[in-house]
Amino acid sequence: HWEIAGLVSRQKMPVFPNGFPPEIVAALERETGRRVLCNKPYSGTEVLKVFGREQSETGALIVYTSADSVMQIAAHIDSVPLDELYSVCEKARKIMTGKYSVGRVIARPFKGDEPDYIRTSDRKDFSLQPHGEVLTDVVKAAGLQCVGVGKIGDIFCGRGLTESIHTVSNGDGMEKTCDLARRDIKGLIFVNLVDFDMLYGHRRDVDGYARALTEFDAWLPGFVKKLGPEDLLLITADHGCDPAYAATTDHTREYVPLVVLGPKVKPRNLGTRTSFADIAATVAELLQVGLDTPGKSFAREVLS
Repeated sequence: HWEIAGLVSRQKMPVFPNGFPPEIVAALERETGRRVLCNKPYSGTEVLKVFGREQSETGALIVYTSADSVMQIAAHIDSVPLDELYSVCEKARKIMTGKYSVGRVIARPFKGDEPDYIRTSDRKDFSLQPHGEVLTDVVKAAGLQCVGVGKIGDIFCGRGLTESIHTVSNGDGMEKTCDLARRDIKGLIFVNLVDFDMLYGHRRDVDGYARALTEFDAWLPGFVKKLGPEDLLLITADHGCDPAYAATTDHTREYVPLVVLGPKVKPRNLGTRTSFADIAATVAELLQVGLDTPGKSFAREVLS
Protein backbone atom coordinates (compact mmCIF):
# COMPACT_ATOMS: atom_id res chain seq x y z
CA HIS A 1 0.00 0.00 0.00
CA TRP A 2 2.85 2.40 0.72
CA GLU A 3 4.30 1.72 -2.70
CA ILE A 4 0.89 2.23 -4.33
CA ALA A 5 1.01 5.61 -2.58
CA GLY A 6 4.47 6.34 -4.01
CA LEU A 7 6.78 5.32 -1.17
CA VAL A 8 9.24 2.48 -1.83
CA SER A 9 10.78 0.99 1.32
CA ARG A 10 14.58 1.13 1.33
CA GLN A 11 14.92 -1.96 3.50
CA LYS A 12 12.83 -5.01 4.28
CA MET A 13 10.65 -4.96 7.35
CA PRO A 14 11.50 -7.69 9.87
CA VAL A 15 9.79 -11.07 9.80
CA PHE A 16 9.77 -13.71 12.51
CA PRO A 17 9.60 -17.23 11.02
CA ASN A 18 10.48 -18.74 14.40
CA GLY A 19 8.18 -16.53 16.46
CA PHE A 20 9.05 -13.42 18.43
CA PRO A 21 12.17 -13.45 20.63
CA PRO A 22 11.91 -13.97 24.41
CA GLU A 23 12.54 -10.30 25.19
CA ILE A 24 9.52 -9.29 23.11
CA VAL A 25 7.27 -11.90 24.73
CA ALA A 26 8.44 -10.80 28.18
CA ALA A 27 7.77 -7.14 27.38
CA LEU A 28 4.28 -7.95 26.09
CA GLU A 29 3.41 -9.94 29.18
CA ARG A 30 4.81 -7.24 31.46
CA GLU A 31 3.04 -4.33 29.72
CA THR A 32 -0.32 -6.06 29.24
CA GLY A 33 -0.50 -8.18 32.39
CA ARG A 34 -1.56 -11.14 30.27
CA ARG A 35 0.25 -14.34 29.32
CA VAL A 36 1.21 -15.00 25.69
CA LEU A 37 0.07 -18.13 23.82
CA CYS A 38 1.32 -19.61 20.54
CA ASN A 39 4.09 -17.23 19.39
CA LYS A 40 4.53 -18.93 16.00
CA PRO A 41 3.62 -18.31 12.37
CA TYR A 42 0.04 -19.55 11.99
CA SER A 43 -3.06 -19.41 9.86
CA GLY A 44 -5.50 -16.99 11.48
CA THR A 45 -8.32 -19.53 11.48
CA GLU A 46 -6.23 -22.55 12.46
CA VAL A 47 -4.75 -20.70 15.42
CA LEU A 48 -8.24 -20.35 16.90
CA LYS A 49 -8.83 -24.09 16.59
CA VAL A 50 -5.63 -24.83 18.52
CA PHE A 51 -5.52 -22.02 21.09
CA GLY A 52 -9.05 -20.55 21.13
CA ARG A 53 -10.34 -22.54 24.08
CA GLU A 54 -7.32 -21.86 26.28
CA GLN A 55 -7.45 -18.18 25.40
CA SER A 56 -11.14 -17.80 26.16
CA GLU A 57 -10.81 -19.69 29.46
CA THR A 58 -7.63 -17.99 30.73
CA GLY A 59 -7.65 -14.53 29.12
CA ALA A 60 -4.15 -15.07 27.76
CA LEU A 61 -3.31 -13.47 24.40
CA ILE A 62 -2.86 -15.48 21.20
CA VAL A 63 0.16 -13.85 19.58
CA TYR A 64 1.17 -15.10 16.14
CA THR A 65 2.72 -13.96 12.89
CA SER A 66 2.95 -15.00 9.22
CA ALA A 67 5.36 -14.69 6.31
CA ASP A 68 4.59 -10.95 6.39
CA SER A 69 6.02 -8.36 8.74
CA VAL A 70 3.14 -8.54 11.22
CA MET A 71 2.31 -9.27 14.83
CA GLN A 72 -1.27 -10.48 15.22
CA ILE A 73 -3.00 -10.59 18.60
CA ALA A 74 -6.23 -12.56 18.94
CA ALA A 75 -8.63 -12.71 21.88
CA HIS A 76 -12.24 -13.70 22.47
CA ILE A 77 -14.42 -10.64 22.97
CA ASP A 78 -15.83 -12.15 26.19
CA SER A 79 -12.41 -12.68 27.78
CA VAL A 80 -10.66 -9.54 26.54
CA PRO A 81 -13.05 -6.66 25.76
CA LEU A 82 -12.51 -4.98 22.41
CA ASP A 83 -11.25 -1.70 23.88
CA GLU A 84 -8.69 -3.60 25.94
CA LEU A 85 -7.54 -5.61 22.92
CA TYR A 86 -6.97 -2.36 21.04
CA SER A 87 -5.05 -1.01 24.03
CA VAL A 88 -2.95 -4.20 24.08
CA CYS A 89 -2.11 -3.65 20.42
CA GLU A 90 -1.18 -0.02 21.05
CA LYS A 91 1.25 -1.22 23.73
CA ALA A 92 2.60 -3.86 21.36
CA ARG A 93 3.09 -1.21 18.67
CA LYS A 94 5.29 0.77 21.08
CA ILE A 95 7.29 -2.37 21.88
CA MET A 96 7.79 -3.31 18.22
CA THR A 97 10.27 -0.58 17.33
CA GLY A 98 13.88 -0.45 16.16
CA LYS A 99 14.97 -3.81 14.76
CA TYR A 100 11.54 -5.18 15.72
CA SER A 101 9.58 -2.58 13.71
CA VAL A 102 6.99 -4.84 12.07
CA GLY A 103 4.82 -3.24 9.43
CA ARG A 104 1.62 -3.83 11.36
CA VAL A 105 0.32 -4.98 14.72
CA ILE A 106 -3.17 -6.37 14.08
CA ALA A 107 -6.00 -6.81 16.58
CA ARG A 108 -7.92 -10.01 15.78
CA PRO A 109 -11.02 -10.26 17.99
CA PHE A 110 -13.11 -13.42 17.74
CA LYS A 111 -16.37 -14.74 19.16
CA GLY A 112 -18.44 -17.90 19.45
CA ASP A 113 -17.94 -21.26 21.12
CA GLU A 114 -15.53 -24.10 20.45
CA PRO A 115 -15.18 -25.41 17.75
CA ASP A 116 -17.06 -22.67 15.92
CA TYR A 117 -14.96 -19.62 16.76
CA ILE A 118 -15.21 -16.88 14.15
CA ARG A 119 -13.28 -13.64 13.77
CA THR A 120 -15.39 -10.50 14.06
CA SER A 121 -15.32 -7.52 11.68
CA ASP A 122 -13.61 -5.38 14.36
CA ARG A 123 -10.09 -6.11 13.14
CA LYS A 124 -7.85 -3.08 13.55
CA ASP A 125 -4.36 -2.49 12.16
CA PHE A 126 -1.77 -0.49 14.09
CA SER A 127 0.69 0.35 11.36
CA LEU A 128 4.22 1.64 11.28
CA GLN A 129 4.30 5.30 10.27
CA PRO A 130 5.36 5.71 6.63
CA HIS A 131 9.03 6.77 6.64
CA GLY A 132 8.52 9.39 3.93
CA GLU A 133 5.95 11.41 2.04
CA VAL A 134 3.03 9.48 0.54
CA LEU A 135 0.30 10.37 -1.96
CA THR A 136 -2.30 11.01 0.73
CA ASP A 137 -0.02 13.64 2.33
CA VAL A 138 0.33 15.72 -0.82
CA VAL A 139 -3.31 15.42 -1.87
CA LYS A 140 -4.49 16.81 1.45
CA ALA A 141 -1.74 19.46 1.50
CA ALA A 142 -2.98 20.70 -1.89
CA GLY A 143 -6.38 21.42 -0.35
CA LEU A 144 -8.10 18.48 -2.03
CA GLN A 145 -10.24 15.82 -0.40
CA CYS A 146 -8.60 12.48 0.42
CA VAL A 147 -11.00 9.78 1.61
CA GLY A 148 -9.88 6.37 2.88
CA VAL A 149 -12.35 3.47 2.75
CA GLY A 150 -11.76 0.21 4.63
CA LYS A 151 -8.39 -0.30 6.30
CA ILE A 152 -6.69 2.58 4.43
CA GLY A 153 -6.88 4.78 7.54
CA ASP A 154 -5.08 2.11 9.57
CA ILE A 155 -2.41 1.43 6.94
CA PHE A 156 -1.41 5.10 6.69
CA CYS A 157 -2.00 5.89 10.38
CA GLY A 158 -4.62 8.40 9.23
CA ARG A 159 -1.99 10.50 7.46
CA GLY A 160 -3.29 12.76 4.73
CA LEU A 161 -6.90 11.63 5.06
CA THR A 162 -9.65 14.21 5.25
CA GLU A 163 -12.13 11.41 5.98
CA SER A 164 -11.76 7.75 7.00
CA ILE A 165 -14.67 5.33 6.55
CA HIS A 166 -14.70 1.95 8.32
CA THR A 167 -16.18 -1.07 6.53
CA VAL A 168 -17.20 -4.55 7.66
CA SER A 169 -17.16 -6.42 4.32
CA ASN A 170 -16.57 -6.09 0.59
CA GLY A 171 -20.26 -5.39 0.09
CA ASP A 172 -20.21 -2.67 2.71
CA GLY A 173 -17.10 -1.15 1.11
CA MET A 174 -18.67 -1.14 -2.34
CA GLU A 175 -21.88 0.42 -1.00
CA LYS A 176 -19.96 3.18 0.80
CA THR A 177 -17.86 3.80 -2.32
CA CYS A 178 -21.10 4.28 -4.27
CA ASP A 179 -22.26 6.73 -1.61
CA LEU A 180 -19.06 8.71 -2.11
CA ALA A 181 -19.60 8.75 -5.88
CA ARG A 182 -22.85 10.60 -5.29
CA ARG A 183 -20.97 13.35 -3.47
CA ASP A 184 -18.96 16.13 -5.06
CA ILE A 185 -15.53 14.73 -4.12
CA LYS A 186 -12.59 16.62 -5.57
CA GLY A 187 -9.42 14.65 -4.97
CA LEU A 188 -8.74 10.98 -4.14
CA ILE A 189 -10.90 8.13 -2.88
CA PHE A 190 -8.64 5.24 -1.78
CA VAL A 191 -10.57 1.98 -1.20
CA ASN A 192 -9.50 -1.40 0.17
CA LEU A 193 -11.81 -4.42 -0.20
CA VAL A 194 -10.22 -6.79 2.30
CA ASP A 195 -12.41 -9.89 1.94
CA PHE A 196 -10.54 -11.09 -1.16
CA ASP A 197 -7.42 -11.46 0.99
CA MET A 198 -8.71 -12.08 4.50
CA LEU A 199 -11.71 -14.35 3.93
CA TYR A 200 -10.88 -16.18 0.71
CA GLY A 201 -7.23 -15.87 -0.30
CA HIS A 202 -5.64 -16.82 3.02
CA ARG A 203 -8.29 -19.44 3.68
CA ARG A 204 -7.66 -20.95 0.23
CA ASP A 205 -11.38 -20.75 -0.51
CA VAL A 206 -11.56 -20.90 -4.30
CA ASP A 207 -15.36 -20.90 -4.44
CA GLY A 208 -15.61 -18.00 -2.00
CA TYR A 209 -13.06 -16.02 -3.98
CA ALA A 210 -15.01 -16.70 -7.18
CA ARG A 211 -18.23 -15.51 -5.57
CA ALA A 212 -16.52 -12.34 -4.32
CA LEU A 213 -15.17 -11.61 -7.80
CA THR A 214 -18.62 -12.23 -9.30
CA GLU A 215 -20.20 -9.82 -6.79
CA PHE A 216 -17.60 -7.16 -7.58
CA ASP A 217 -18.07 -7.71 -11.32
CA ALA A 218 -21.85 -7.30 -10.96
CA TRP A 219 -21.40 -4.11 -8.92
CA LEU A 220 -18.84 -2.49 -11.20
CA PRO A 221 -21.01 -1.40 -14.18
CA GLY A 222 -23.37 0.55 -11.92
CA PHE A 223 -20.46 2.29 -10.27
CA VAL A 224 -18.81 3.15 -13.59
CA LYS A 225 -22.04 4.89 -14.62
CA LYS A 226 -21.61 7.20 -11.65
CA LEU A 227 -18.18 8.42 -12.82
CA GLY A 228 -18.04 12.04 -13.86
CA PRO A 229 -16.45 13.19 -17.14
CA GLU A 230 -13.10 13.86 -15.42
CA ASP A 231 -13.10 10.84 -13.11
CA LEU A 232 -10.66 7.96 -13.32
CA LEU A 233 -11.02 4.54 -11.67
CA LEU A 234 -7.96 2.37 -11.05
CA ILE A 235 -8.44 -1.23 -9.91
CA THR A 236 -5.45 -3.20 -8.61
CA ALA A 237 -4.17 -5.25 -5.68
CA ASP A 238 -1.28 -4.85 -3.25
CA HIS A 239 -0.07 -8.45 -3.68
CA GLY A 240 -1.19 -11.91 -4.72
CA CYS A 241 -3.14 -14.30 -2.51
CA ASP A 242 -3.93 -17.25 -4.76
CA PRO A 243 -6.76 -19.28 -3.17
CA ALA A 244 -5.69 -22.37 -5.14
CA TYR A 245 -2.10 -22.41 -3.81
CA ALA A 246 -1.95 -25.24 -1.29
CA ALA A 247 1.66 -25.13 0.00
CA THR A 248 1.02 -22.34 2.54
CA THR A 249 -1.74 -19.92 3.53
CA ASP A 250 0.55 -16.92 3.04
CA HIS A 251 0.52 -14.32 0.28
CA THR A 252 1.60 -15.47 -3.16
CA ARG A 253 3.91 -13.79 -5.64
CA GLU A 254 2.09 -13.55 -8.96
CA TYR A 255 1.78 -10.21 -10.76
CA VAL A 256 -1.40 -8.32 -9.90
CA PRO A 257 -3.79 -6.72 -12.39
CA LEU A 258 -4.05 -3.01 -13.09
CA VAL A 259 -7.23 -1.89 -14.82
CA VAL A 260 -7.93 1.77 -15.61
CA LEU A 261 -11.46 2.95 -16.43
CA GLY A 262 -13.03 6.33 -17.18
CA PRO A 263 -14.90 8.34 -19.82
CA LYS A 264 -11.64 9.64 -21.31
CA VAL A 265 -9.60 6.43 -21.13
CA LYS A 266 -8.41 5.00 -24.43
CA PRO A 267 -8.02 1.19 -24.47
CA ARG A 268 -4.42 0.05 -24.59
CA ASN A 269 -1.96 -2.32 -22.94
CA LEU A 270 0.06 -0.62 -20.21
CA GLY A 271 2.52 -3.51 -20.13
CA THR A 272 4.22 -4.85 -17.04
CA ARG A 273 4.95 -1.92 -14.73
CA THR A 274 8.20 -1.73 -12.78
CA SER A 275 6.62 -0.46 -9.55
CA PHE A 276 3.33 -0.05 -7.74
CA ALA A 277 4.49 3.57 -7.36
CA ASP A 278 3.52 4.19 -10.99
CA ILE A 279 -0.05 4.44 -9.68
CA ALA A 280 0.88 7.24 -7.26
CA ALA A 281 2.84 9.07 -9.95
CA THR A 282 -0.17 8.88 -12.27
CA VAL A 283 -2.65 10.12 -9.67
CA ALA A 284 -0.31 12.92 -8.61
CA GLU A 285 0.03 14.09 -12.21
CA LEU A 286 -3.71 14.03 -12.81
CA LEU A 287 -4.45 15.90 -9.59
CA GLN A 288 -1.56 18.28 -10.29
CA VAL A 289 0.13 17.73 -6.94
CA GLY A 290 3.86 17.32 -6.46
CA LEU A 291 5.08 13.95 -5.18
CA ASP A 292 8.67 12.77 -4.89
CA THR A 293 8.41 9.14 -6.03
CA PRO A 294 10.39 6.73 -8.21
CA GLY A 295 7.14 5.80 -9.94
CA LYS A 296 6.55 6.64 -13.61
CA SER A 297 3.20 8.16 -14.55
CA PHE A 298 1.10 6.51 -17.26
CA ALA A 299 -1.48 9.33 -17.32
CA ARG A 300 -0.66 10.39 -20.87
CA GLU A 301 -0.76 6.79 -22.07
CA VAL A 302 -4.33 6.17 -20.96
CA LEU A 303 -6.04 9.49 -21.62
CA SER A 304 -7.25 10.41 -25.08
